[in-house]
Amino acid sequence: MAGEDTAANEMRGPLDVRRVMQLLPHRYPMLLVDRVVSMELGKSIHAVKAVSMNEPFFQGHFPGRPIMPGVLIVEALAQAAGVLAVESLGLANSGKLVYFMAIEGAKFRKPVEPGVLLSLHAEILQQKRTICKFKGRAELEDGLAAECEFTAMIADAPE
Repeated sequence: MAGEDTAANEMRGPLDVRRVMQLLPHRYPMLLVDRVVSMELGKSIHAVKAVSMNEPFFQGHFPGRPIMPGVLIVEALAQAAGVLAVESLGLANSGKLVYFMAIEGAKFRKPVEPGVLLSLHAEILQQKRTICKFKGRAELEDGLAAECEFTAMIADAPE
């Protein structure tokens, strides 16, 4: 992907949630990408998650001070990266899945509260065959909420 001339520099977007659901197997309540703003195939993606008070995790995290769990912010970044990988490799409707392999250097800078638009940015750092390394940033209007690097593998779904 990164460095390949065939898919590189081709821009896609915006993509609505219906297209996102064609690319990812996730469904409510685990689908954490609402829309793709833009994507450069083989390189990067900008997606968004509208964080609503209706999210089921806010019931217990935390009563009186709802905050989106950090692990779900990282999951949202990984889902955005999954959309990028599937679109870049032309794997829509192939049955292939993108699996987490590693998360590195996760840092949480600002709490993500209900009522915000969480901006998800992921870029491919390295790609070898079916293994991709990404850098992700989750941003709020007033700055960086979280950042990390993660590695994922593209593989067949289990039988």
